[in-house]
Amino acid sequence: MAKFLDELKFGDDGLIPVVIQDAQTGEVLTVAYMNRDAVRLTFETGKTWFWRRRHQRLMMKGEHSGRVQLVREILVDCDADALVIKVEQVGGAACHEGYPSCFFRKVNPDGSLEVFQERVFDPNEVYGEKGEQG
Repeated sequence: MAKFLDELKFGDDGLIPVVIQDAQTGEVLTVAYMNRDAVRLTFETGKTWFWRRRHQRLMMKGEHSGRVQLVREILVDCDADALVIKVEQVGGAACHEGYPSCFFRKVNPDGSLEVFQERVFDPNEVYGEKGEQG
């Protein structure tokens, strides 16, 4: 049993924010939300699970794309209301848009956005035009 679950402080919506970080490089891959079941499944399976707010359902990262995240370490912040999960990203892309990280754009001095990472895969080939992401 995951004893730490009782220590966590989920928000009024039942969710806790989670930063997903590459265990080797420290790069932030994504920020997502988990409910209690997602945290428990992540701990028990060793793969990341998220609460998809838009679809109102649990999702294992990579369930459609095969690009799963293997959990290497779970960190709880001082207030127990946020997590950092260090992972090994399978397949080289954490973002459903095909990039290594969801943070593939930077803000330039003129305020414009610039894509600075190379796409690892074409999301239309994985998910279809309006397919499910993950």
